[in-house]
Amino acid sequence: MQTRVLVVDDDPAIARALRINLTAQGYHVTLAGDGTSALRAAADRHPDVVVLDLGLPDLDGAEVIAGIRGWSPVPIIVLSARTDSGQKVAALDAGADDYVTKPFGMDELLARLRAAVRRAGAAAPTGDPVLSLGELTVDLQAKRVRRGDAEVHLTPTEWGILEMLAGHRGKLVGQRELLRQVWGPQYEDRTNYLRVYLAQLRRKLETDPAHPRYLVTEAGMGYRLDV
Repeated sequence: MQTRVLVVDDDPAIARALRINLTAQGYHVTLAGDGTSALRAAADRHPDVVVLDLGLPDLDGAEVIAGIRGWSPVPIIVLSARTDSGQKVAALDAGADDYVTKPFGMDELLARLRAAVRRAGAAAPTGDPVLSLGELTVDLQAKRVRRGDAEVHLTPTEWGILEMLAGHRGKLVGQRELLRQVWGPQYEDRTNYLRVYLAQLRRKLETDPAHPRYLVTEAGMGYRLDV
């Protein structure tokens, strides 16, 4: 079965090049030239992964991310000429899973696509599928977290990290192992990814993110889920 990719970009040349290259790699590609069309296509086509430009003519890319995140955990890869770190953080906070800066190499984008699809399709770890962590309830099988009565929305990448730590609960998981399992073997040195995503997870899951109770850092080594 072909992997369905929704490409959202208002530049016809870039959209056409992505469609040609992705189709040649066996992907089924749907194009959208603005945010409104992207939200409609995401609801109608149920893509397996979304490649999204932030600079759209009608909606900001972050609004599109938030609109999709309201109902779907589909992996979203931002593809943008914006290089400001604040804009990258805003996109990740809105629910994006990865960020590729234009100009980009097609090989790199394809690797990011494969990693995103792999993370989204990864099975939950074995063991008790429901964890109780204070006011948090983590249902690994249903891929849901609740804080008290409120549901907490996690991106597929955040889920990949949480599932990996939950599968080794109480034990140290090395940085390289986390990067290899969640992003892929070519990302074993990207420790900055872990800092960004663990900070996001702590903001969502910890009562005091600056002094985490559950998502514990072992300096220079890795992370542990304390239960």
